[in-house]
Amino acid sequence: MEVITTPVKGVLLIKPKVWGDARGYFVETWQKKRYEEAGISLPFVQDNHSKSSYGVLRGLHFQKKHPQGKLVSVSLGSVFDVAVDIRPDSPSFGKWFGVELTQENQWQLWLEPGLAHGFCVTSETAHFHYKCTDYYAPDDEGSILWNDPFFAVEWPVKNPLLSAKDKVAPSWAELTKQNTI
Repeated sequence: MEVITTPVKGVLLIKPKVWGDARGYFVETWQKKRYEEAGISLPFVQDNHSKSSYGVLRGLHFQKKHPQGKLVSVSLGSVFDVAVDIRPDSPSFGKWFGVELTQENQWQLWLEPGLAHGFCVTSETAHFHYKCTDYYAPDDEGSILWNDPFFAVEWPVKNPLLSAKDKVAPSWAELTKQNTI
């Protein structure tokens, strides 16, 4: 497994070893000892799986008092996955990192707790998986407008399909003005 440090503090790109032949492939998607050696030692408490169609964009989401660390991957299709550093005291505050996760590359992205996260589907359909270090707390969830100019994420889809919640997500300026982070 190859672990690559990204420009965003606490975000790692993980390239697991994939064994493949004419029958298909096998990949180890998580092993406690190996991932601890890579610096991912928080316990996982919840796994999530979402299925989405081309152009669906989910995010940018975070939890305020119960931030989740996430190990994310794709088992079918492809997504452009994004981590945004919204921690004002972080050396990489305001930066984002994006990478295409696909069923072919089997890459994973680790986001330590405290980051905003989102993804956009770039294939006809995608199955997206999250291993989380804290439970989903709907009353604690925050969202940032997906195309907020402060972060200027370069999404691959210009007119994404958004949930009602993501369509009306506040900008970073609104969140900081309201002190709701």
